[in-house]
Parts: sequence; structure tokens; C-alpha cells
Amino acid sequence: MTRQNLELNGPERAINFAQGFPDFDTDPRIVEAAVKALRDGHNQYATTWGAAPLREAVARTQSAAWGREVDAGKEVTVSNGATEAMIAAMLAAVDPGDEVIIFEPFYENYGPDCILSGAVPRYVALRPPDWAFDPDELAAAFTHNTRAIIINTPHNPTGKVYARSELEHIARLCIEHDAIAITDEIYEHLVYRGLHISIATLPGMAERTITISGASKTYSVTGWRIGWLIAPPALTAGIRKVHDFLTVGAAHPLQIAVAEALDLPASFYVELLGDYQERRDAIVDGLRDCGFEVSAPDGAYYVMAGIDSLGAASAFRRS
Repeated sequence: MTRQNLELNGPERAINFAQGFPDFDTDPRIVEAAVKALRDGHNQYATTWGAAPLREAVARTQSAAWGREVDAGKEVTVSNGATEAMIAAMLAAVDPGDEVIIFEPFYENYGPDCILSGAVPRYVALRPPDWAFDPDELAAAFTHNTRAIIINTPHNPTGKVYARSELEHIARLCIEHDAIAITDEIYEHLVYRGLHISIATLPGMAERTITISGASKTYSVTGWRIGWLIAPPALTAGIRKVHDFLTVGAAHPLQIAVAEALDLPASFYVELLGDYQERRDAIVDGLRDCGFEVSAPDGAYYVMAGIDSLGAASAFRRS
């Protein structure tokens, strides 16, 4: 957080910590790549499902991370941010009346996306202090109507990083019930404790997983709205059709710039994580000093702060 964002609001002189975007300056190399793309004439429509340089960069990056080849032509779709990616995935893969399992608390769009697609959400709780789910509760949530489960790791808003054992349990249930996993991994580079594991890399899951990520959080370009989905060809075909009618395509010059961002050296990610961890530790210590019950996040950049010890039964102010 920078001094500019420490704005005191109203008579309570409260500081707003609720904005879900990074306030780091965008790396000048990425900015210059966008300027160059504009000057080089990338100002008309790109291919609807994404400019080839970006799809190829995503495929190259994920192939290295996953240890298997990702096909840029058949498996990668560029979207207007991860938010559009999620609704495109839902509309493409889920039919009205299907059930979709959602862990709660959850990023605000998951429930509405489910409802907009005509599906029935079934919620499974993540419980403090470690935000684990009950394996029996999750198993009971799967029925013959289950079409998909949404996973967000690292998790917004708890900062949970799903362990391999948890993902293996989810994978077994998906395979048993012939369900797909839709996994939002937008915070994949912000892991302070544990390891980021993509469920798509587990046995039997590559053919039944839609993996969503994007540039917004990692490269401090939330206003650019560049995201992507990686899915098996059969699911990709449907996703691309839905995406075409939702938004046609993401901004062409910004896609070209993000393709270059994906080739930044490893030092960029080391420095990014260090900067975020310093801020995480500062806000966690500060909240604890104020009397909040704080669960230090393992990933992402949100902090859950309990108020029981402050004698408050609710975070809502009563008039």
C-alpha cells in the first residue's frame, strides 16, 4: 500500500483496505511493450479467441509449469479478464438444472455466474483457522446432477492455498461423478507458504479441467482486462463460441504487451512476492495490535480479520 491510498474517509477517519487491486506501478517494460504494440499497428480486432503471440506465450509458460504440452491452437482462449473467463466457462460447460459446487466464502462472481448459467449452486464451507473443508461434507455435496466444482487457489478472500491432498480428494470426486473442475488461479504467483498446484496436473484431470488465470494481479494491470482459459479441445470449442458472443475479443495491443510480460525473468516474480509478503506481514501485525483475530494468508493479498475479541457480534453498524 502506498501513501496515496491511505485516504481517511468521513468523520470516522477510516482507511479503506477493501480495494481488490494492486497499487504497484506497472513495470515499465510492460508499459513500453503496450506503447510499441500501439505504434506497430495492433489496433484492430485480434483473432476472437486471442492474438497468436499471447496464446503461444500462455501455452509455452504453462507447458513448462505443468510438464506437459499445452496446445495454443486448441486449448488456450484469451478473455476480457478472469471475470469474463469464469462466466464464459460456466455458460459453455454447464446446462440449466445442473449443480455446481462452490466453496464459501467465495469471490463474489461465482454464485451469480452459476445462477446466470441456469445452474443450481451447492455450497461447501471453508472453516477457520486453516480454511479447510470437511471431506465428508464435500462428498455429500456431489450428486448425480453435479456438473462442476469451482476451485480458487490461492483463494480470495481467505488466502488459502489448497494442499495436494485436498486437490486429490476433489479430483477423485470429480472422476467418480464425471464432473469438471473450473479453477481460478489468478493469484498463482502469490504464494507465501506451501506450493501452488494446478488440479489440471493431477491424474485424470487434464481432460476435465478448465484453468483460468490472467495478467491483472501479477503484472499490476487490472485495468487492461486480459485473462485466459486453458481447457481440453472439446471444452475449448464451446468456450470460444460463448466468448465470441460475450465480448468478441480482448484489446489487441494489450494482448501483445502481456505476451511480452509472460517472458519476464524469474527475478520479476521473486521481487513481486517479496514486496507482497512485506505488506502482508505489516497488515497482519497491525491488525493483531488493534485486537483483531487474524489468519495470516498463505497466498493472494487478502486478510480475514475476526472481530469477536473486540466484543462485536457483527461487522454491520446498527443505527
